Amino acid sequence: MAQIHLKRTSLYVSGASPINMVQAAFYNEDCLVYDLEDSVPISEKDAARLLVYHTVRYHRPADKYVIIRVNGLYSEFIDEDLEAAVRARPNAIRLPKVEHPDEVRRIADQISRIEKDAGIPDGTIELWCNIESYLGLINAYEIATADPRVVAMALGAEDFTASMKARRTKDGLEIFYARNALLTACRRAGVDAIDAVFSDINDIEGLKEDTLLARNLGFDGKTCVHPRQIDVVNAFFTPSAKEIRQALRILEAVEEGKRQKKGAVTLDGSMIDKPIELRALTTLAQARAAGIPIEGGPNHG
Repeated sequence: MAQIHLKRTSLYVSGASPINMVQAAFYNEDCLVYDLEDSVPISEKDAARLLVYHTVRYHRPADKYVIIRVNGLYSEFIDEDLEAAVRARPNAIRLPKVEHPDEVRRIADQISRIEKDAGIPDGTIELWCNIESYLGLINAYEIATADPRVVAMALGAEDFTASMKARRTKDGLEIFYARNALLTACRRAGVDAIDAVFSDINDIEGLKEDTLLARNLGFDGKTCVHPRQIDVVNAFFTPSAKEIRQALRILEAVEEGKRQKKGAVTLDGSMIDKPIELRALTTLAQARAAGIPIEGGPNHG
């Protein structure tokens, strides 16, 4: 299997807060998102852009997947944001409120030009697309496949529910369809799916329930807005010892079936078909990516 780059947690940190930017490097998030958009007042856009550029270019955390979220695709700031963001050389740029594949292609073309001017190999900078409206959701697959740079899409629940004239609730029934539709588009396109923010940073039990649902649906990770959410979310998107043991048992049963030239393999009275085998392989790959040592069993990594 291909190497997995963990995206269990992506933490937003405001480009207008030097203290938070320094502190964010010491938490356990997989992806660190330096934000130039919602968390930065209009009067501080230029200062935040400069601060984020210098932080990512010269003081980048070595163990993080680093992302810069730029301002709106039609805003007065987007061109300067892209110039600074690409030249800072993050892993990815996160695009807000994407609704059409043409928007992705336009931004990708700009990034290619800037990469060329800066002497950066073409295609180095990846793209994450935030899906934050009903139109973006309708076009999700086309957005995900608009350019090879796109490696992930994330659901923005607050803006999405506003576009639907829905009320945002903690149980999240109003975004249940959106979650599944986004996931389906991501799986079809072969990109990662990132779940929506759980905005109540004081409700840890609510966060656990919301993250468990996201994990069971099939998301690859979740966006966090506060450091206290990181370890909780990471735990749900990291295979447990029980899940690892079961995955090893499944793969060992498959190997034994191959040795005995069996057409069908069972374990504990249940048939092991190809999807179950693939799920076991994914579990072990995720565990290894999280740094969990795997002992025994066939080496499918």
